[in-house]
Amino acid sequence: MRKPKIDEILNFLNTQFPDAKCELDYSTPYQLLVAVILSAQCTDKRVNIVSKELFKVAPTPKKMLELGEERLKKIIHSCGFYNNKAKSIISATKSIINDYNGQVPSNMEQLSSLSGVGRKTANVVLAEAFNTPTIAVDTHVLRVSKRLGLTAENSTPEKCEQELLKLIPASNQAKFHIQAVWFGRYFCKSLKPECENCKLKNICKRK
Repeated sequence: MRKPKIDEILNFLNTQFPDAKCELDYSTPYQLLVAVILSAQCTDKRVNIVSKELFKVAPTPKKMLELGEERLKKIIHSCGFYNNKAKSIISATKSIINDYNGQVPSNMEQLSSLSGVGRKTANVVLAEAFNTPTIAVDTHVLRVSKRLGLTAENSTPEKCEQELLKLIPASNQAKFHIQAVWFGRYFCKSLKPECENCKLKNICKRK
């Protein structure tokens, strides 16, 4: 990918989504971590509805453990996969309290050691809560990156992440993730992308 094309893509995203931001509601790194775990296979809108009630009673790791797994399941039921998500949240919370003095760790190795926290979740927390230059690759970012030729058609999320980190300037990485999510979620959709008026169609690999 030549630099002029990278510049064209970044300029387009900055123009199209100048105010793009994480759509999950949270007040602390811990709340963000919980919200991202809940967001797996669930919309941000639904997570925000659920987390609003959850964080009223369990806004901190200590309060979450006091809430307990069974009561947590009832609150997060509508997010789907609530058994696994509740188990992961309680397990991760115990680790945060016991191993990190109640604070969400701010590096990839420690974050990804927490239950229910994969590389994508860790990258979201690092970028959003700790302003770390990194790129979380979800289904939207992966699809957009493939279509724009930023990564190969057969790339895995991990391979795509490494390629994007080389292509996107560090100062743009966290913002690129959110802008690419918005672009993929609302325009460059999986089944019915809005290609006709897209200013990047000259770059797009989708035929």
